[in-house]
Amino acid sequence: MTFLSDRVTKLEESATIAMAQKSRELQQQGIDIISLSLGEPDFNVPDFIKTAAKDAIDENFSKYTPVPGYLELRQAVCTKFKRDNGLDYSPDQIVVSTGAKQCLINTIYALVNEGDEVIIPAPYWVTYYAQVKMAGGIPVVISTDIENDFKVTADQIQNAITDKTKLMIFSNPCNPTGSSYTKSELKSIATVVASTPNFYVISDEIYEHINFVRKHESFAQFPEVYERTITVNGLSKAFAMTGYRLGYIGAPKTIAQAASKLQGQFTSGTCSITQRAAITALLSDPSAIQYMIDAFNNRRLIIYDLLKEIKNIKVNLPEGAFYFFIDVSYFFGKSVNGKIISSATDLTLFLLNNANVALVTGEAFGNKNCVRLSYASDEATIREAVRRLKEAFEKIS
Repeated sequence: MTFLSDRVTKLEESATIAMAQKSRELQQQGIDIISLSLGEPDFNVPDFIKTAAKDAIDENFSKYTPVPGYLELRQAVCTKFKRDNGLDYSPDQIVVSTGAKQCLINTIYALVNEGDEVIIPAPYWVTYYAQVKMAGGIPVVISTDIENDFKVTADQIQNAITDKTKLMIFSNPCNPTGSSYTKSELKSIATVVASTPNFYVISDEIYEHINFVRKHESFAQFPEVYERTITVNGLSKAFAMTGYRLGYIGAPKTIAQAASKLQGQFTSGTCSITQRAAITALLSDPSAIQYMIDAFNNRRLIIYDLLKEIKNIKVNLPEGAFYFFIDVSYFFGKSVNGKIISSATDLTLFLLNNANVALVTGEAFGNKNCVRLSYASDEATIREAVRRLKEAFEKIS
């Protein structure tokens, strides 16, 4: 009998973090591992944001901060929402947290009771499912496929709704698929949400700026669902500020107050230095980070052409984020060196040990047929990684 709580023993480790750890362990053994497992930009934080952080230290921003964040920062978030998304929020509708993960758990705990159903389109980011379970909710997974660019439809959502449905969580652009929803697609989903009483939506838009084919569309733009939508965003992806740990929500005032109340019992306000740097980041012109977006787009096109040269995989061209979600189901049941590959997890372990390339199994994202590849790496690394992958796939028969 374990002395640990049921809550923690039932909690699964994040597959992306687990694979990254395996990669690091092999690298520490002197093995040349190329890790394409984590969604972490390879760029450094822009210098003008570093300067703001250094100035905050020199200006002694070292005291406890308000739980939902400095007022100046919440005002900056409001400015950003209006400028980039056409969304009108007031500072009391904003809560700043220690990363978008905390934004998500704050909101889920604020809304979900034991037994409430939460719709999660798959593939989904691994944390959505785990956090819903932690809150006592029941994940209701809607499957999608590569032929439809892994996008859920309004009809699928309508068919998944029951009298226990409380919430839906999705990302746009999507992690792990890179799929991006059009305005008309979101509008049709909004119509379904609006027609269902007490049905809320967490719209995770942290990859908003890494969007290659069209203007980003926010779910909360539709008046009929504005009061039902919690928009989650942050600085990790667009500004390469992963270690700074800052996320934020725009939400109906009652939900924002509830999220702040919860946060007050967990972490209180997030890092003061990060908050001051975030003001500068959010108020900067989006063109200041365009060089990173352009680089991601160039890598996306390069790797797409390279992946198409690998036989028997299915790959589509993602429209945002920095991932490919590759269908590798052809290889299930095939063998290599007398060992049968039965799943995407088996395949990722084979590729790690034989190609020295770390990917993440699609099973972690709610899709058993795929693996996720992150191209948040430089071009030379990407080319070498795909060369190794192609060579390894050719060994499977």
